[in-house]
Amino acid sequence: MRPYILEETNWKQIKNQNYDVAVLPWGATEPHNYHLPYGTDSLETARIAADAAKKAWDKGAKVMVLPAIPLGVQNPGQIEMAFCLHTRPSTQLLILTDIVRALYNQGIRKLVVMNGHGGNDFKPIIREILPQFPGMFIALNEWFKMVPNSDYFEEDGDHANEMETSIIMHYFPELVLPLEEAGEGKAKKFKLKGLNENTAWTPRQWNKVSDDTGVGNPKKASDEKGKKFLDDVTTKIATYLTELATCNLDDLYE
Repeated sequence: MRPYILEETNWKQIKNQNYDVAVLPWGATEPHNYHLPYGTDSLETARIAADAAKKAWDKGAKVMVLPAIPLGVQNPGQIEMAFCLHTRPSTQLLILTDIVRALYNQGIRKLVVMNGHGGNDFKPIIREILPQFPGMFIALNEWFKMVPNSDYFEEDGDHANEMETSIIMHYFPELVLPLEEAGEGKAKKFKLKGLNENTAWTPRQWNKVSDDTGVGNPKKASDEKGKKFLDDVTTKIATYLTELATCNLDDLYE
């Protein structure tokens, strides 16, 4: 039993232990090229949360990782793909509000939402929720944005790319097909220069962007690259969780 993983913890442990921080992993369910599982975002985010929580727990921080939410916001062109589960932002708002209400009523005031899916946008949702629960603290962690990926990986991209493939190869090697079966993750750019240069933004039409659903070539991925990346990311998250666990919410600013 890991006392920082709610799904593995029993009432005897919970009843006799005070917890300072709840961590909510949130992913998605969608195709990830030909070689990675549909649950990639949720699987990797739950494991990252668990590894970071263990490091924080070992430093004395009483952290609890909640069950991962596998429902993400999807783009046009993805929504129509078989078993790609699209959840509207308004639905995510309802889910997160219910979870926050449960924690709040139980006296837990610190929550970290750990997002592992680029299509999810929790900032406006958190801004909407917080005024309803005075004294509640909600922080957003997006682990895939924490460190420069170029320090660890040779190829860029943001979906079933070298980074994600290396992570799943490290955590769940049995779920990764041989890389020769993976698509190259070639992605088409917009014809509008302003969209490519971030002058404006619109969702990518996924079925027109990528033939294999990937964005970024995964062929150079490895377990070793994933381990190095994950060691650094989970250590950084653990440091934050430890700091958050001991902080006074009434004294957050210098």
